Amino acid sequence: MQLTARQQQILEFIEQRVAADGLPPTRAEIVEHFGFASPNAAQCHLRALADRGAIELRPGRARGIVPLRDPTSAPAPDPATTRSLPVIGRVAAGSPLLAIENLEDEIQVDPGLFHPAPDYALKVRGDSMVGAGIDDGDLLLVHRTPEARAGQIVVARIDGEVTVKRLRRKGRGIFLDSENPAYASIHVSPGSDFAIEGLAVGSIRAFQAA
Repeated sequence: MQLTARQQQILEFIEQRVAADGLPPTRAEIVEHFGFASPNAAQCHLRALADRGAIELRPGRARGIVPLRDPTSAPAPDPATTRSLPVIGRVAAGSPLLAIENLEDEIQVDPGLFHPAPDYALKVRGDSMVGAGIDDGDLLLVHRTPEARAGQIVVARIDGEVTVKRLRRKGRGIFLDSENPAYASIHVSPGSDFAIEGLAVGSIRAFQAA
């Protein structure tokens, strides 16, 4: 069960309240505890936890939040080995990748599992890289670098738009290839505003409901 850092914190808060009080918190208490701007923000996280099988939501009840896992079976991440990475959602055209308006959440990963170590996670949009095992909604772990070798999967910016593609060089030409025959390659023309933003080092699969 893959949870974001915020979802993990909310789940642990629910479990702690159940252990201490015998009752789960209300949505209002979750909003207050985490400083959310509105109840809808808390509800979105609760729905995501329910979709992942971590809790059950019982409608019509103020405390209708039931944790489903055994807290002893899922130890908290070891802070000595994990690192918090920002999760980048839909990127505003022309804005820096790590601009505040692009950040959706945080995720805890063990950087030692990847080489080179990732600096951020990018939420994948679309199916142009399915042939490389990167699906719509997956989190792509990215090492920030302006350099990459031909054949590597990169996060690139071209004329203000950010895309994930496989880098190909032909003579002096640069191409960004998809891994789906439905999509044509992108030829980076000499006049294009082009830059490599990072190198893909791994991915986390989006949760698929049964």
